[in-house]
Amino acid sequence: MKNIISASVLLCTLLLSVTTAADTATAAERDYSFDGKISRTVLENYLSRSITFCELLNGERVKKQLRGSTEDNIRMLTNVGVKFAGRAIYMWGGESRLDGLLERARPIVKKIHAADPDMVLQAAAFEIVSKQVETLKVPKWVFDEFDLDFEDRSFDYEAMLYSDGHRVNQWRTGSSVPDMSRLETRMWFFCLTARYIDIGVEAIHFGQVEIMDDRDTDHRGWRDMMARVRKYAAKNARRHFLLADAHVPGGGIVHDGRLLFDFHSFPLRIDEVVTEPQKGVLKVGYLDSIFTRSKGGITPSGWRCDSLPYIVELDNFGSSRRPGQNIGMHYIWGYDEICWFAHQPAEYRNFWLRYAWDWIRQHDPSGYLQMPGGRTLADPVGDKNWYWANTPSEAVPTGFGQEKTIKEIWTEHK
Repeated sequence: MKNIISASVLLCTLLLSVTTAADTATAAERDYSFDGKISRTVLENYLSRSITFCELLNGERVKKQLRGSTEDNIRMLTNVGVKFAGRAIYMWGGESRLDGLLERARPIVKKIHAADPDMVLQAAAFEIVSKQVETLKVPKWVFDEFDLDFEDRSFDYEAMLYSDGHRVNQWRTGSSVPDMSRLETRMWFFCLTARYIDIGVEAIHFGQVEIMDDRDTDHRGWRDMMARVRKYAAKNARRHFLLADAHVPGGGIVHDGRLLFDFHSFPLRIDEVVTEPQKGVLKVGYLDSIFTRSKGGITPSGWRCDSLPYIVELDNFGSSRRPGQNIGMHYIWGYDEICWFAHQPAEYRNFWLRYAWDWIRQHDPSGYLQMPGGRTLADPVGDKNWYWANTPSEAVPTGFGQEKTIKEIWTEHK
């Protein structure tokens, strides 16, 4: 009997050892470690587990206005296996809200990193500045960074704009596209990015960089600002590094063989199947899609590539006011991309995520699908004005239910 028990114990021990070794091997296959720089393997591990999760760090708005739940969002992120949460905090103008936004975000960042220390949270510094920026004082440390004498003043909206009136009031009166070649613009973007880094953000999406660069063909303004941001991150970021990206319709910004960003990003650009109403497909070369066009060079981490890894997302850019119609352009059946997706039946939404993941990986190995997690709906679905991928529950009754599908896709593609 003793021999039987001993043999059983030995067998269990061996099985446990094998299981533990297998688990360790599986974990080792997906490395998420970086400090000061990031390897291509680790970068692609993050991009392959990326999700757009707008307002993730804006707890008050999530609950009161978007009928969501911060606690359920964290549950969903960890359940699915998200490692890169895109656009988790941002402003579209409205700079006077910055202090409150950061104050609300800080404890949520801590909760997320307690649940998963590897998860990268991304902020956005978009192609907009409004007159509200003049409600914010320029900190002394910003003057110091630019070797300027301290002045007790606020940021100067007019000093950030194209001096010839180009793109002024492009978004609405008092909201314009900033000119990165202007010193005041670089001071503002440096300040904004640094304040995001200070709450634990490790990535920044810089929006439509090219329209902030119309008067600087050598990208001197952007290169100067990014060098300062990277220096700040090397000293102050959680892992002494900032993952920076932007929408790049030209395929990316490269100067003297060096890439400005760590990875690229772009909308999916979905084409209508005109013989099948509401159906959409992906195509190389459709409109300004990035497939096979991501430029290569030497990355900020020092490694070289022929094509920089990138993510593509179900973007939001507003209603066409002709939803459901085949109007062409960058709309898909008259919707922006996330609205089109949200208006589809659940079965087709789940099918389409699998289709898009497979299509991208087959047609351009540098590309990854950024899953939809949380995004505004310019064309509401019934009474839902926000897309949540979460499984519907008491916590998130408006969830669209793609959580299970996303997890399955990622499980199948380790």
